[in-house]
Amino acid sequence: MASIFSRIIAGEIPGRFVWTDARCVAFLTAAPLTPGHTLVVSREEIPSWTEADADLIAHLSQVALAIGKAQQEEWQAPRVGLLAQGFEVPHLHWHVWPVTSPSQFSFRTADNDPDPAMMDEAAARIRAKLREHGHGEHVPQS
Repeated sequence: MASIFSRIIAGEIPGRFVWTDARCVAFLTAAPLTPGHTLVVSREEIPSWTEADADLIAHLSQVALAIGKAQQEEWQAPRVGLLAQGFEVPHLHWHVWPVTSPSQFSFRTADNDPDPAMMDEAAARIRAKLREHGHGEHVPQS
């Protein structure tokens, strides 16, 4: 059975995409730790990052770096979190989010009912910043 991420990638479930290429996509998480919290997701269903080949890990790292730089600049965050854990969805994905303190690394603080307008705005801000940084070919219109 396809993971929820594969269903989002296929368009069966809506997602707020900020990046798309042949190997991965990135979209906002449904339960953000901070505004702009994005998931970088492999198109291929791989249960754990330790099962991926080095080329895919390198690619996901480059995409996460581009998104992290955009988030850091846009939200003027001193740091950007990066996490690969995969317990909720066993499909290779990395969490990338702007942070201002270590307390923002706890999933107990996730917003499980974020305002849709805030989510749309956050996605638009990341897309705009990615385009500004020269990644327009990978940034969907909305």
